[in-house]
Amino acid sequence: MLGFRVDPLQLDWQPSLVAREPWRAVSAVVVHYSAMHLAANLAGAALVGLLGRIAQVPMRSVAAWLAAIPLTQLGLLARPDLLHYGGLSGVLHAGVACVSWQLIVDGRGARRAIGGLTLAGVVVKAVSESPLGPALRYPPGWDIATAPFSHASGLVAGLLAAMVCDGVSRLTARRL
Repeated sequence: MLGFRVDPLQLDWQPSLVAREPWRAVSAVVVHYSAMHLAANLAGAALVGLLGRIAQVPMRSVAAWLAAIPLTQLGLLARPDLLHYGGLSGVLHAGVACVSWQLIVDGRGARRAIGGLTLAGVVVKAVSESPLGPALRYPPGWDIATAPFSHASGLVAGLLAAMVCDGVSRLTARRL
């Protein structure tokens, strides 16, 4: 919410500035191009937080989600035609991937099934948005353009970060 009143061009992701201003890989998450965009991202953050709370994710999942923030934006380098990007939608997809992974690897029975189904659902969602199509979409009812590739980038970044954090956690635990 603090970034809402700041000029988006000062904080948003711009691939042309990645070498000179790498901090934009993190600051872009506070950029929202409209009040509707901010409200949707706040609601999404609350839902991902609630999912994590209900799933009782360990700190390694939180660390994975934090690591996925810059990784999500760096993934956008694969789309040089996406000249500006701001918001949390990619990072929210990363959060769902992190929680799903934790449920899959640590859960048993229904918890593991919920993790697998949630991960499958977010993969289907990201693929159905045609992330390799046009960089920006103008969905009906929205007052901003959306960037479907950011959802796929977040999903991949979150899953990779969750796998790495989980692996490091398990290796460290065995050594102690």
